[in-house]
Amino acid sequence: MRINFLYLILLLFIITSCQGQKTKDKFNGISLVASREPVSASHITPIKDVNANAVAVMPYAFMQSISSPDLRFNVERQWQGERLDGIRETTKLLHSQGLKVMVKPHIWIGNGAFTGNIMMYSEEDWKKFEANYEKYIMLYAQMAADENAKLLCIGTELYEFANERTEFWEQLIVKVRKIYKGKLTYAENWDKVEKVKFWSQLDFIGVDAYFPLSEGKSPKIEELRISWKPHKTQLKELSNKYDKKILFTEYGYRNTDYATKQPWDSSRIETSLNYDLQSDALMALYQEFWREEWFSGGFLWKWFHNHEQAGGMENNQFTPQNKPALKVVQGFYGEMLRD
Repeated sequence: MRINFLYLILLLFIITSCQGQKTKDKFNGISLVASREPVSASHITPIKDVNANAVAVMPYAFMQSISSPDLRFNVERQWQGERLDGIRETTKLLHSQGLKVMVKPHIWIGNGAFTGNIMMYSEEDWKKFEANYEKYIMLYAQMAADENAKLLCIGTELYEFANERTEFWEQLIVKVRKIYKGKLTYAENWDKVEKVKFWSQLDFIGVDAYFPLSEGKSPKIEELRISWKPHKTQLKELSNKYDKKILFTEYGYRNTDYATKQPWDSSRIETSLNYDLQSDALMALYQEFWREEWFSGGFLWKWFHNHEQAGGMENNQFTPQNKPALKVVQGFYGEMLRD
């Protein structure tokens, strides 16, 4: 009888230890906005203070329009944080502070056009664009390999490109894996994530998680958690289908009324301030996802390097910096570290 009791205690200890390890392995991340000037150690302290353990660094490339095959990147006129030298130095600094790094390239299109609509008008233009995009990704794949970055995201919200030219993406993944031995993902928008055809070749299913949750002005946590249920079921089924964990490559909310109606809305119109909704929406997301075994964490959108000047009580954009929601992030990420 005593042997059985000791065996039960040992079994419970093993189960608890495994669960804790899984929780601690989550990416409790933030998305670091590219800066004009170099990032210093003093800029990293607030990131660690919020109990983050991972940071997305985001190099940028630029297109004139959604049908332009030209892609400009790593040029002198870009900000420090948008080009290779800035990304490399920031990655080194983050690693020196014990933080994991995801290298996550983005494209910016003239007049703010949506990258998911990129579409060339001829095969010749597609080939030219693909050659340029491959050079862009391989440049940062090599940097990620050189600096031992934990994660590399091979694209961000590029559905039409990914859907129309799947063979290109499959070949690109093979080429990237030849030089980069870390984990790979791709960041697709919430409404197209089920349609991506190459998840089986990647390590995580990356989701920019701006799912609509409520038409209400200021829904509370329990209402938001209920609204998450169908999306959560969809994501769990997708995870099971490919035997890959879900990663929120972006997640976040503005501190405005109706912020969970169209969470992707990034307009600059200062319409309202609602600190409670930003806090409640983040907590509902954390409570629904972070302890799920099939979920690997996420990267909060977004974080500015100059923390003291960022966000604030009169700012209603995505950053939680210097707003009440910062305590929610800090508290929950801290809880994950202790589990």
